[in-house]
Amino acid sequence: MLGNFTPAEPPEHLPAIAAEPEPSAWLHKNALQAFLEETRGERLAEVKRVAEHVELSLTELLQRADEEIGKANEDKEKGITGADGRLAQAEDRHAKLLARRERRRQELERQRSLTLQAVERMASVLVLPHPEGESPEIRCLRPNPETEATAMQVVMEYEKAQGRQVCDVHEKNLGYDVTSLDINSGELRLIEVKGLGAASGTILLTPNERRVAEDRPDCYWLYVVTNCGLSGKADTAKPTLQEPIRNPARLEWHEVKKVQHYWLEVSAMTKPMVVREDQAPYGKRAR
Repeated sequence: MLGNFTPAEPPEHLPAIAAEPEPSAWLHKNALQAFLEETRGERLAEVKRVAEHVELSLTELLQRADEEIGKANEDKEKGITGADGRLAQAEDRHAKLLARRERRRQELERQRSLTLQAVERMASVLVLPHPEGESPEIRCLRPNPETEATAMQVVMEYEKAQGRQVCDVHEKNLGYDVTSLDINSGELRLIEVKGLGAASGTILLTPNERRVAEDRPDCYWLYVVTNCGLSGKADTAKPTLQEPIRNPARLEWHEVKKVQHYWLEVSAMTKPMVVREDQAPYGKRAR
């Protein structure tokens, strides 16, 4: 999450919270304990799988050792040469397998116990409101939950209609909002969804979204939904999904350093947005 913040010089007067002691009790209760329980659940499931395998395999080996002991005893009673040696070896193997099983049981029991130890604070971050947060330039960057929810709904329905398996991951801060998989072709789409309240406007990419778009040009897509803020007012004002854009990192985004993000003008007022790829000496460019 800190990757979307901009480092800044501290203000002349810091808020009182900056001088408060570290909230260790709150951290333990609300974060570390939850982490411990999650890890414990994963560990117990893994230990259970290993324990079942250990019991199955070693019990099978013990049964074979028992059979060897029984055969060696029979041969010893019949006076067959070498039966004493075979019996001793079988009994020794049986004892070692018993000890091995008990040792593995103890090891697995210890692995079931988890505690938090040596928790070390590496850094603290004080997050303050942007000093120009109420200016028009900054205020327009604030997301609109209703617009975003409408855009997500449109995109999810569209992808499902295409027969793809869709998963909403927008709350995980992965740098995209939706994963979409075509089970027939195996094509995977990492989809960043942007919603506009009107038929045109500016869409923004955070540094994290831009980074992922650049790292995964083969499967990163940008879906822009317009008219999200006018839904239900008129037939012509229904939310509209524009032509999906593959590899949006290749477009001419404008970097803003005051509040770091990237914006792209979307004009769908008079005609649908069209992205055309032209061959260039150093690759492709979009128009």
